[in-house]
Amino acid sequence: MRYIASAVLLAFAVCGCAKHTPEHAQPVAADKWLGQWNGPEGTFLRLEGGEGKYTVTIQNLDGPRSFEGSAVDGQVEFERDGVKEVIHATDGPATGMKWLADKSNCLTIRTGEGYCR
Repeated sequence: MRYIASAVLLAFAVCGCAKHTPEHAQPVAADKWLGQWNGPEGTFLRLEGGEGKYTVTIQNLDGPRSFEGSAVDGQVEFERDGVKEVIHATDGPATGMKWLADKSNCLTIRTGEGYCR
């Protein structure tokens, strides 16, 4: 009887541990990017949400647009006009934008599309 009780307790312990995923066990690196990042001429990238799920708002010269994004391998992926885009951390020179060249804390989507703090 004692062995059956031990087996049942062990089964409950194993089942309880199986519910935890690595995503929930560790903070998502992209969460530190939440807030607004500014580009030239009034453009910006705003990242809202957290825990791996984000709303990405990009203000360009045509106005703001929002997209749903998710954390993947330390970056944020989203789809814009049928194209998978990736937001990643860079410095100013890596943005490819002369207006941001002296910055050190930036996010870049692609060369020529960067935002800094």
